[in-house]
Amino acid sequence: MKIISTVAISSLAACATLAFTAAPAQAQATRTWVSGVGDDANPCSRTAPCKTFAGAISKTAAAGEINCLDPAGYGSVNITKNMTIDCGYTHGSILASNTNGVIVNGAGIIVTLRGLSINGASTTTGNGVRILNAAAVNIDDVVIEHFGGAGPSNGRGVSIETSAANVRVNVTNSQLYNNNFIAIHSNPTAGNVILSVDGTTIGRSAAGNGIQLRQLTNATVNDSYISGQSAAVATELTTATLMVSNSNLSNNAIGVFNGNGGGGPTTRLFANVITGNTTSGLQINGGSVLTHGNNAIRGNAGNETPTGASLGTQ
Repeated sequence: MKIISTVAISSLAACATLAFTAAPAQAQATRTWVSGVGDDANPCSRTAPCKTFAGAISKTAAAGEINCLDPAGYGSVNITKNMTIDCGYTHGSILASNTNGVIVNGAGIIVTLRGLSINGASTTTGNGVRILNAAAVNIDDVVIEHFGGAGPSNGRGVSIETSAANVRVNVTNSQLYNNNFIAIHSNPTAGNVILSVDGTTIGRSAAGNGIQLRQLTNATVNDSYISGQSAAVATELTTATLMVSNSNLSNNAIGVFNGNGGGGPTTRLFANVITGNTTSGLQINGGSVLTHGNNAIRGNAGNETPTGASLGTQ
């Protein structure tokens, strides 16, 4: 009869414990996949995709990317780390009924959203993309529509509510339709925002403005078309500045609204068409609207005269 010593038993137990504790947790992948027929219990690989963006994001490494395998609705998502969601080659949809489509909320993070459709289903609560904290957010080839709330905290296509310094938000080649309050709203509580809107169409925000800069924002709008708004662009307080170039601000109530609540912001205009606005082409309540002299500001109901020229061509 063979006798096993207590020392040997202890050694075996210790080895077993080490083997158990050394087993690694499931690693996050730099690229993950979602599919309409996926399952969030899967590892989100191409052959075993997840079903929702929320399910995939927990299995995606920081600075990683989520891709869509097929056309489907992938649900709302809260992003708190560096991340790209890219569904550019198929239909990646977020149906955000009475909720926010995408929330970005992470100190110093960089987020890119590309090739998405974000639909609020005309419900009264929620916004398309709500940016609470970030270093940069890139919104490229994204459709944001039907967020139906009346504001002030709902019904916005893109809402920028940060407090950090030098937050950069880029909206390119995108469409924002039928968002009831404001299509793109920059209202940081502290710090500042650098906003760029390029190649973008904004249509019919019935109760609000196309692009509204409340404060602490330096924005450029280029090669864009804005119609069907209370105001195509609105710059309110002294700490907001706007440059609009090569754009069409037509068939709104107001083309350019400048100054509100005692603010003195500056708006500069270069090579734009501003026509068919039913209240005024330019409504200047404060601050300055400066023109380079090459804008077509005609055929509006009233007030088509800027406050001055923007001197110099450098």
